[in-house]
Amino acid sequence: MPEPDDLMWRIAGGSGDGIDSTSQNFAKALMRSGLNVFTHRHYPSRIRGGHTYVEVRAGNGPVNSRGDGYNFLLTLGDSFARNPSEDAYYGNEEAKPLTENLDELNEGGIIVYDEGLLDEEDVEAINLEERAEENGWHVYPVDLRGIAREHGRDVMRNTAGVGFTAALMDIDPAYFEEIISNGMSGEMKEANLKVLEDAYELGQEVEHTHGWTAPEGEGHDEEQVLLSGSDAISYGAIDEGCRFISGYPMTPWTDVFTIMSQNLPKFGGISEQVEDEIAAAALAIGASHAGVKAMSGSSGGGFALMSEPLGLAEMTETPLVLVEAMRAGPSTGMPTKPEQGDLEHILYTSQGDSTRVVFAPANVEECYTQTRKAFELAYEYQIPAIVAYDQKLQGELRNVPESFFDEEPNADPGSVLTEEEIAEAAHHASDKFKRFLHEPEDGSNVSPRSVPGQEGGRFLATGNEHNEVGHISEDPENRVIQMNRRMGKLDDIREELNAEASHQTYHGPEDAEYGIITWGSQQDTVFEAVDELNETGHSVKAVGVSDLMPFPETEMTEFLESVEHAVVVEMNASGQLRGHIQKELGKYGDKLSSLLKYNGNPFEPRDIVEGFETSNGDGELPHQRMTYVPAAGD
Repeated sequence: MPEPDDLMWRIAGGSGDGIDSTSQNFAKALMRSGLNVFTHRHYPSRIRGGHTYVEVRAGNGPVNSRGDGYNFLLTLGDSFARNPSEDAYYGNEEAKPLTENLDELNEGGIIVYDEGLLDEEDVEAINLEERAEENGWHVYPVDLRGIAREHGRDVMRNTAGVGFTAALMDIDPAYFEEIISNGMSGEMKEANLKVLEDAYELGQEVEHTHGWTAPEGEGHDEEQVLLSGSDAISYGAIDEGCRFISGYPMTPWTDVFTIMSQNLPKFGGISEQVEDEIAAAALAIGASHAGVKAMSGSSGGGFALMSEPLGLAEMTETPLVLVEAMRAGPSTGMPTKPEQGDLEHILYTSQGDSTRVVFAPANVEECYTQTRKAFELAYEYQIPAIVAYDQKLQGELRNVPESFFDEEPNADPGSVLTEEEIAEAAHHASDKFKRFLHEPEDGSNVSPRSVPGQEGGRFLATGNEHNEVGHISEDPENRVIQMNRRMGKLDDIREELNAEASHQTYHGPEDAEYGIITWGSQQDTVFEAVDELNETGHSVKAVGVSDLMPFPETEMTEFLESVEHAVVVEMNASGQLRGHIQKELGKYGDKLSSLLKYNGNPFEPRDIVEGFETSNGDGELPHQRMTYVPAAGD
């Protein structure tokens, strides 16, 4: 078997065993060695115990997805297993980090397992020797716990596993030594350095039967940083002047809430954890009403509770940015697994007709830029804006040039009038400010805005339909005027977005015969699949859709008119983006098919290749990981 171009390393163990932190340090070390890196997390809905793993993919070329399978397994066992026997209902959890990771290990791959935890009986129970022979795997049993205990505690077996990996893959251990030295101190630092050294030496001494090494880093043109989508959303919000956040913890939204809470005080901002998501959204609306750029957010179940406050923000035309971090549902569903099942929920939740902006960024860079744009539009047009992403994008890390974030901060409060401008603006005979003016003087649909405390800016804010100064009104003519003006903002926003660089991302030859459409976190995986399809003789291009409301009708019409057929790739069971496209464009039902995945795992490039070939009549899906739904009438 030829050597892999990229190292795709998976570390598996129990939740609470330091798998995530070890993988982050491993990725950071490889990035510093000059490689591009990408990580993917898989973890259970348990505080401690339960099979968890993280993949780190590293190579010199673009590394934008988890890849197809993986080629190196470091398994540490589950130290917090509740059921360490085969007779338990869920099986031997202690051994699951090994047993549940073998199906995706590529032919010719490497297995390093901790024989300090798993005895011969455990290994024989899964026929590891026989399976290794069938698949050409190279198995290295190592007493990682034994190495750790020589210098301190069992927990350092993670460091031992990294040291052994470095020796097998011919990676300079100096990068890992630097990470340990910078992140630890005292006896703990010295003990971990010694464990790393001993494991590395042992890895050099054993016979290397695999015959391949990690790619040698070619270096980066500029300084790199390792960030997740959650980091980028948070930094985008702060740079755009957000100084207030309120929330209640819920996976996977908690990451953004935590990062913002840790950083806002450095900029004079405030973070509030409240009793539930209703209070969180309402508090953010109150802060925004008072003149502060504010945000809140949640995941599916918590976002459902925000339905009423969201409608209030729409009716009172209070700027607000919400983050919706999707996970598998309905109800509690699979709280720590990715899915894109909340699209319709995000677009239409609240009361009556929705007037909101919805962006779905696809990677770290888009999380940063589109969060900033969400704030800009929210505060310029006095409208709620929602940034939708999912558990995959929330936790995956990738390296990005540090200079990408060298953007000017923006504290502009948007369309708030000065007191001088308020004095010249329209007022009622009672001297109340016409906050909800029917026909704004600038010809837009955005009424003039004041904030509490401004002289001459007094008005009423109510969740009921209201007249120009905010008094409750059920007058039919007023209702139509106010509703049309609020909804007209979406047309204004679409016009602004059309005049700027597109948020939609295109990939592949412009004259391709077939298309693939996707959104959010699956975009870069789709793009990798498109490259593979074109290399094997297909004619395919793709578009990742970020503007979900207001919808990019012109762009999507041009894309669909340019291809014979398009497959919509998304992580849900009902084809929600496909349905949204057909609703917005009013046609193309006979031109759109769906490739759906909703088993708790994101797409791999090979999934999309297989799905496209199925849609093209070249084959059938060879497994049940995905579902293909043909176009209407097929």
